[in-house]
Amino acid sequence: MARGHQKIQSQQKNAKKQADMKKAKGHDQKTAAKAALVFTCSVCKSQMPDPKTFKQHFESKHPKSPLPPELEGVEA
Repeated sequence: MARGHQKIQSQQKNAKKQADMKKAKGHDQKTAAKAALVFTCSVCKSQMPDPKTFKQHFESKHPKSPLPPELEGVEA
């Protein structure tokens, strides 16, 4: 077991490297932006972050289509 200490050091170094890579990968702006888009237009499938924007989109892009029930009480 002459290389036992070196093996342990190598394992610790690799664990630290893996943790750093996981931490760096976890904070992704694109993923966070995608998670914020919660409302999806039923006509064109575009995504909006809040109901106000969704209602404005629906009224301007799809004026002939009936308003979805989830937008009935929303102030634009």
